[in-house]
Amino acid sequence: MPKILMLCGDFTEDYETMVPFQALSMLGYQVDAVCPDKKAGDVVATAVHDFLGEQTYTELRGHNFALTADFDAVDTAEYAGLFITGGRAPEYIRLNSRVLEIVQEFFADNKPVAAICHGPQVLTAAGVLKGYTATAYAAVGPDINLAGGTYKEVPADQAVVDRNLVTSPAWPGDAAICREFIKLLGAKIEL
Repeated sequence: MPKILMLCGDFTEDYETMVPFQALSMLGYQVDAVCPDKKAGDVVATAVHDFLGEQTYTELRGHNFALTADFDAVDTAEYAGLFITGGRAPEYIRLNSRVLEIVQEFFADNKPVAAICHGPQVLTAAGVLKGYTATAYAAVGPDINLAGGTYKEVPADQAVVDRNLVTSPAWPGDAAICREFIKLLGAKIEL
């Protein structure tokens, strides 16, 4: 069974974590969801982000999401691809040096990487976006440009693919990012 590594953390966005986790699992991938300083069976709190009339999104408490693997045991050689969830988690997991090494190892091996919403904050901190075109939640756009990438604004339900990287601006893009990620993984779905 091919394995996918999912990087998340407390206050990861609910839909940007649960939907890809379940979709990839349904397709037969073993999804190892990990968080720095946590082990399999521990939980991370999720957040629900939505626009309710203010100038930015509102954050509401979501579900508890159970991690499926130990962060300290991650060996990137075992994984076919990497999925970085959104929400608030990326702003602090990017401070963990092993998180950055993990991302750099996936890029060095040219393996598929997906990052949604605020997930590209981890990519910018890892220094892997130079020359890439990517999208994200609009507030992360300047970070992509400052990291040497090119930010591309697209509707929230779309995804941007550049070589081994697929990105999407927010949870309405779950279907698009999952569809493009599995293409990068080499999977084919026939109806």
